[in-house]
Amino acid sequence: PSGMSRAPPSSGAPSTSTAQAPCGQAAYGQFGQGDVQNGPSSAVQMQRLPGSQPFGSPSPLAPVVSQPAILQPYGPLSTSAQVTTQLAGMQISGAVAPAPPHSGLGYGPPTSLASASGSFPNSSLYGSYPQGQASPIVQAQGHPGVQTPQRSATPQASSFTAPAAGGPRMPSMTGPLLPGQGFGGPPVSHPNHVSSPPPQALPPGTQMTGPPGPPPPMHSSQQPGYQVQQNGSFGPVRGPQPNYGSPYPGAPTFGSQPGPPQPLPPKRLDPDAIPSPIQVIEDDRNNRGTEPFITGVRGQVPPLVTTNFLVKDQGNASPRYIRCTSYNIPCTSDMAKQAQVPLAAVIKPLARLPPEEASPYVVDHGESGPLRCNRCKAYMCPFMQFIEGGRRFQCCFCSCINDVPPQYFQHLDHTGKRVDAYDRPELSLGSYEFLATVDYCKNNKFPSPPAFIFMIDVSYNAIRTGLVRLLCEELKSLLDFLPREGGSEESAVRVGFVTYNKVLHFYNVKSSLAQPQMMVVSDVADMFVPLLDGFLVNVSESRAVITSLLDQIPEMFADTRETETVFAPVIQAGMEALKAAECAGKLFLFHTSLPIAEAPGKLKNRDDRKLINTDKEKTLFQPQTGAYQTLAKECVAQGCCVDLFLFPNQYVDVATLSVVPQLTGGSVYKYACFQVENDQERFLSDLRRDVQKVVGFDAVMRVRTSTGIRAVDFFGAFYMSNTTDVELAGLDGDKTVTVEFKHDDRLNEESGALLQCALLYTSCAGQRRLRIHNLALNCCTQLADLYRNCETDTLINYMAKFAYRGVLNSPVKAVRDTLISQCAQILACYRKNCASPSSAGQLILPECMKLLPVYLNCVLKSDVLQPGAEVTTDDRAYVRQLVTSMDVAETNVFFYPRLLPLTKSPIEGTTEPPAVRASEERLSNGDIYLLENGLNLFLWVGASVQQGVVQSLFSVSSFSQITSGLSVLPVLDNPLSKKVRGLIDSLRAQRSRYMKLIVVKQEDKLEMLFKHFLVEDKSLSGGASYVDFLCHMHKEIRQLLS
Repeated sequence: PSGMSRAPPSSGAPSTSTAQAPCGQAAYGQFGQGDVQNGPSSAVQMQRLPGSQPFGSPSPLAPVVSQPAILQPYGPLSTSAQVTTQLAGMQISGAVAPAPPHSGLGYGPPTSLASASGSFPNSSLYGSYPQGQASPIVQAQGHPGVQTPQRSATPQASSFTAPAAGGPRMPSMTGPLLPGQGFGGPPVSHPNHVSSPPPQALPPGTQMTGPPGPPPPMHSSQQPGYQVQQNGSFGPVRGPQPNYGSPYPGAPTFGSQPGPPQPLPPKRLDPDAIPSPIQVIEDDRNNRGTEPFITGVRGQVPPLVTTNFLVKDQGNASPRYIRCTSYNIPCTSDMAKQAQVPLAAVIKPLARLPPEEASPYVVDHGESGPLRCNRCKAYMCPFMQFIEGGRRFQCCFCSCINDVPPQYFQHLDHTGKRVDAYDRPELSLGSYEFLATVDYCKNNKFPSPPAFIFMIDVSYNAIRTGLVRLLCEELKSLLDFLPREGGSEESAVRVGFVTYNKVLHFYNVKSSLAQPQMMVVSDVADMFVPLLDGFLVNVSESRAVITSLLDQIPEMFADTRETETVFAPVIQAGMEALKAAECAGKLFLFHTSLPIAEAPGKLKNRDDRKLINTDKEKTLFQPQTGAYQTLAKECVAQGCCVDLFLFPNQYVDVATLSVVPQLTGGSVYKYACFQVENDQERFLSDLRRDVQKVVGFDAVMRVRTSTGIRAVDFFGAFYMSNTTDVELAGLDGDKTVTVEFKHDDRLNEESGALLQCALLYTSCAGQRRLRIHNLALNCCTQLADLYRNCETDTLINYMAKFAYRGVLNSPVKAVRDTLISQCAQILACYRKNCASPSSAGQLILPECMKLLPVYLNCVLKSDVLQPGAEVTTDDRAYVRQLVTSMDVAETNVFFYPRLLPLTKSPIEGTTEPPAVRASEERLSNGDIYLLENGLNLFLWVGASVQQGVVQSLFSVSSFSQITSGLSVLPVLDNPLSKKVRGLIDSLRAQRSRYMKLIVVKQEDKLEMLFKHFLVEDKSLSGGASYVDFLCHMHKEIRQLLS
């Protein structure tokens, strides 16, 4: 029976996988890019002790708990992951220390969890551990006892130990929290080992071995804290989690002698004892969601992407623009190789900001243009050093000394800063824009405003489904909402229209015409644009002609019998039209079928599921012809971006059709088995957002770094003709470019490392601009400092993109093995170099990477890397290209979905309900849950939900009358209905693609699709459960260490 839901609130990360629903509810067409959750990301946000924290003498009992990063005063700790990431018998031992606001970054203690010993039932996937060999888990320094933070040696960690299979047990102990640090937040329930009474704590004064730490708090028997761990047999007793009853009445007593050895608990890791994403997210929200994130300090790790916070730019770019895998990077390449932690930045240059944050200031330096370094061409930024009274400046990237032009000269104050530093965005802020001069424009002339061309498939399939009529009706009103600059009355964007099947039809919609005129081009092999004047027009001037055209198109083709379509010539035509008009722009293509008509770019059906798990599987992800790459290259040169809306009923070869959108910075939307009644809301919502969003055209991006590291690899939707310039025909606020850095020299701890991302683009109004983002990182000579400052969410974003690109050239199994071995190396290096000595039976995880195993397992089980039987080749290609340009918030919820219980929290509350872990055992059949992953939205209804709830939500009297697969909830005037519909609307507003709702009833056939997203469980396609994968990781790490 499904258990009660058990975890505290927070949004989960998404599951990569998605199963294909029956036609009509296709799960995948809904894959979109999740919206920027207001806030940064990281699977586990490291809370750190400031580096300068003085440690007292060794203490008999050093309390340990993770600590918040500086500048982030936080509320009470919540009992969970930070402190209790325990396995059934695991214990997190950690001490709490106060975090004084200081520029050094703090780090906190380890968490240790003990796992039950012995074999794991149902762990067929990875084999079981021999008796007596633990598969314990420690989240950082793993001493079964108390662990204290130790400067630059031990970053916080969590440890889980396994009990010995018998023999005497050494009681280990964790101290109570410091005074004033009570556990806020919901307490957590004790694992249900009914057989074992709660263990007791050691008397104060018992000496524990371990590094020195801050002095212990006064021991009070009332103090909440951890129970003694009988050599790992039991985890700390946890108070009840929200929505979860506590098995033990009364509080545990502290201070008494340990009792006799307890009987061993059942030999299986308790899922409640292993690190919980929900808890980590919740703790970060509590600790870091209340204060603004001020970017003035170098190398600060931002709050997680799942935390809602405000950013104040004081010299470094906001985490909404740039997030890094680590904010403290190794000084040498040897150290980086040893740790294997990839050094990467996920950059979202045009990210949309919340209304409370100001857009980047635009700086106009007039004719002279922006000031740059003569040698490396870096742009003026807050890290440049002015010398000789302000007459020269030293470049912070390459150290070249440059003269300051007379018009830019300003005196320095007594600290060597320019007196006008705070009046100039480029000297005081991390992000700003420069107006570009004519030298930054193509052919040395300022650009014209961009154009949008709507290219509509009018073959039999498109007409039959009602798609063409729906689209033409929508465009009549949508054209009033084209993107515009700042306060301008109307958009400068011009529009044009083409329809096509085997031939192309161009329309003259010049304002002086009474009726639109159609011109047909049937020679698709040699594409040309039959008219210039009247093809691209201003909407307000040609309004009547455009409306007349959109009324006529569905009628003109109503009786068509033409089923074949072309594809490449359509893109070619759009690009030639932009070229003739001498402007950049975007093509919106609405396409339904595999282009099999005789023409350039003709494709054949090559779908073959027999290739899965063979060496030829990679061909399924590769385009079947090189023609589209060549075409994409021409599009990029013209600044022609392509957005593709697909409406397939069968295989359309997404891998090939998505090449041009992918290389031009465009997007692909897929609506399998499109039906107007079921899918129009999703399609129209995506289309409106796509047409209205702000886009930069004809863009080039370059990332410069200070001496010692350089950008070596790039991931995303763009084209590169050389090794440094990322070329984007179009770039919108949802797209990210991920950049990997490698060492080419030694770095210096004093000076740190700098990144500068410069994006040159044409705005929607035709203005040429440069957007600059700067970020300063710390450098370290101790591995512990690296492990204290990583961000797991960004790491997973990078690893997923790396793997998803890998499948183009390597067998999928090899890609999966590479991921597992890299993760094992990262964790083994930590264990060997940073954790305090402990038995090999403990798995020790760094505090800020304790979610790396659970999230990595989600990536490994995703449809791209481990498809279920129902996942189509097109689905896999679609998701593969989608993830490539996702930001950190999107990959977070995509790989680990959010599961929200709806009937547990009060109806009056406006806040979203606390999330629970993505596992079937968290579902209670008397409850209703919403699950979202940024692309899909499910409402799961338990079979024994109260009748009143069913009536309030669905307006039917019993569970059996609810329609399975329903995609719209009835609008009813009662508090529960309003709350649930409001929650669905708010979840949709956070994501960049519209999530179509699917109602799933317990025990219904659709439930298989829903369970695919419960990513902590074993998957039907052979993916491991979280518990089994953790044991497998432990085995890999032990092999590396031995």
